Amino acid sequence: MPRSHHYVNERGLRRALVAYVDYYLKSRTHLALEKDAPVPRSVATPADGEIVAIPCLDGLHHRYERRAA
Repeated sequence: MPRSHHYVNERGLRRALVAYVDYYLKSRTHLALEKDAPVPRSVATPADGEIVAIPCLDGLHHRYERRAA
């Protein structure tokens, strides 16, 4: 079942839009950029630690990165 968000005021809507733009620029991969994000990030190796899920946009999406235990 899809999530629905109801924004009570302009401030709440702006907060959600800022969070989405941040996700779009820093986390979401783009085929035109060879599966990188518009804001480039370094490639993690297995030596960097375990893969952890980081929820974005109230858990609607997740970003995955390696973090030391």
